[in-house]
Amino acid sequence: MKNKINIAIDGPAAAGKSTISKRVAEKLGYVYIDTGAMYRAVTLHVLNTGKGVADNLDDVDIRFSNDENRSIYLNGNDVSAEIRSPEVTANVSEISSLKMVREYLVQMQRIIAAEKGVVMDGRDIGTTVLPEAELKIYMKASPEIRAERRLEEERERGVDVDLSTLIQQIIRRDDLDMTREISPLKKADDAILLDTSHMSIEEVESTIIRMAEEVLKGE
Repeated sequence: MKNKINIAIDGPAAAGKSTISKRVAEKLGYVYIDTGAMYRAVTLHVLNTGKGVADNLDDVDIRFSNDENRSIYLNGNDVSAEIRSPEVTANVSEISSLKMVREYLVQMQRIIAAEKGVVMDGRDIGTTVLPEAELKIYMKASPEIRAERRLEEERERGVDVDLSTLIQQIIRRDDLDMTREISPLKKADDAILLDTSHMSIEEVESTIIRMAEEVLKGE
């Protein structure tokens, strides 16, 4: 495909956005930007330093690797595993709701997307970060389905957690994300709603690829 577009994928926690976005980006030869990981990296930095958020932002340097691992680096250190810790998960919604944090990272994300050919996922990509994205998708799935997916991921990382705890965490995260004052989680008016509850990863991927091809063809 000769021309390139920007693809914004939004949705609640554990909806599969990152997994799908990585696959779609690889398939299209696009750059994948995990905005959630960026907010987690800032949260990790705040937790590690013990300083206030305002005193931390100037010290934050976030970069993504271009290899198949899609690792994220915070100030030169690979923190791909650390940002998924329960402590970061418990604090990221509060940190990411702060205006100064969002403004700092949104500016960084827009600069990255300026040349097109970006797949970006998060909570407010289609509504706030990239409102002009040519393709916007809002992925959703039930809290139970999302908790089961997260449980599998945690077990693969060797983290011991029960399903009921994950369900409650996800419901709480949804409430925080949807009711926060700055850029709350919501579907953009022109976004395509995609319920992935009963879809395989391959089905979701092929559906979004088809959508992208239709946009590129002007259909």
